[in-house]
Amino acid sequence: MNLARTLVHDHALLATRRRFLSGAAGLLGGLWLAGERAHADGGAIAFDPAQPLAPRRPHFAPRAARMIHLHMAGAPSQLELFDYKPELVRFDGQETPASLLEGKRFAFIQGVPRLLGPVYPFARHGDSGQWFSDRLPHLAAHADRLCFIKSMVTDQFNHGPAQMLMHTGSQNPGLPSAGAWVTYGLGSPNQDLPGFVVLTSGGKLPDAGKSVWSAGFLPSVFQGVQCRSEGDPVLFLTNPANVDRLMRRRMLDAIDAINRETAIAFGDPETLTRIAQYELAFRMQAAASEAFDISRETAEVHALYGTEPGKESFANNCLLARRLAERGVQFIQLFDWGWDSHGAAAAEALNHGFKDKCGAADRPLAALLTDLARRGLLEDTLVVWTGEFGRTPMQENRGGKQMAFLGRDHNPGAFTAWLAGGGVKPGFSFGATDDLGYQAAVNPVGVPDLHATILHLLGFDHLRLTYPFSGVNQRLSNVTKPGSRVVNEILA
Repeated sequence: MNLARTLVHDHALLATRRRFLSGAAGLLGGLWLAGERAHADGGAIAFDPAQPLAPRRPHFAPRAARMIHLHMAGAPSQLELFDYKPELVRFDGQETPASLLEGKRFAFIQGVPRLLGPVYPFARHGDSGQWFSDRLPHLAAHADRLCFIKSMVTDQFNHGPAQMLMHTGSQNPGLPSAGAWVTYGLGSPNQDLPGFVVLTSGGKLPDAGKSVWSAGFLPSVFQGVQCRSEGDPVLFLTNPANVDRLMRRRMLDAIDAINRETAIAFGDPETLTRIAQYELAFRMQAAASEAFDISRETAEVHALYGTEPGKESFANNCLLARRLAERGVQFIQLFDWGWDSHGAAAAEALNHGFKDKCGAADRPLAALLTDLARRGLLEDTLVVWTGEFGRTPMQENRGGKQMAFLGRDHNPGAFTAWLAGGGVKPGFSFGATDDLGYQAAVNPVGVPDLHATILHLLGFDHLRLTYPFSGVNQRLSNVTKPGSRVVNEILA
């Protein structure tokens, strides 16, 4: 018996009158209980499990219609990019005062390290006079478009937990990512593509793995879909040999019929969600192939981004981010691995590998902003650039010894994020670190504050975008951080 006949046979076994009637009663009861729970909890977003990505209205008028998050996995050094510190130049090479080391925890620094001045020269750019090092000349041309937060702080200093905090609101695994929360709240305008797309580059996944685009306790349909800039955009999207589109459609119809009977029998809305995911995958076979085909772009666009069709690269992913944004994908997440500049080897040294990473990222970042702006998309697209923490003003000295290459250790006490587009002040800088760039000294901004601000720009009160789990109305801005706030100072 072939697969199609087997599926039809299984469907026939399920479709008895008795099973149907008992299942219908169970489904109605389950729906009633779900409705009562949602009513009692007062926080869950109402959506049709059969159409979970149908567009929904936020709490109030949004400033941004979609979001692109650019995460540099490994935590790039703010002291070599955006946070210029003349005092660090002055004290370069001197031993770090004991007062800066007392009570501090480091990943690798031991003993008494030496202060390390910025490895690259800085200059002011644009009418706003924003500081950039010479590693980002193309991005510096957008100084008057960017909104910097130079006083970011986190309470995690290892990559995995810090990345989970940045993307899920908690250092612990199992919680929904920001993209999952946003698509849960908004759905997605394009029903032929995922509402939440993830693109990776750098040769590896983030240290926290796929947990940083997980749906957590939210319905699984809101999980990020990892796509690729080479080969099939999604693995196994293409039909196998000897299976044409009509045969695939017939197989899906049979599977859907079985799943619908199962939904009636057990009343589990996840079964309806599964049906919706199968249907989305079928529609994606046509839509995704077109959306991810960057070879359709002009030579001018490829030169702007520095793309190479058919290869995995940050440049290709930035161009894909623009293509997905204009096609109505709600949340686009880019991870670029390789920014962990400890200096233990040339590949992770500030004066070697870091320079290469900047060279590969600078042009595509600038191109993405240019391209969004000239297509009229930047004004309602929120672009966010982050690492997971910052770097120390001291040179790393593993084992208490001077290292051959220049590097900095992890620093949760100060790092820089920037935003552009949808609703933020252009050419603006908020917060400041101390004279050495060691700790946030003026207007510290925690990760939950950044999340609250992002949700506000997308039209949500972060305290009201919740989901009942473990007896608590959970939220992205973390119920254990009651003081988290919208950073109104950066809003346009």
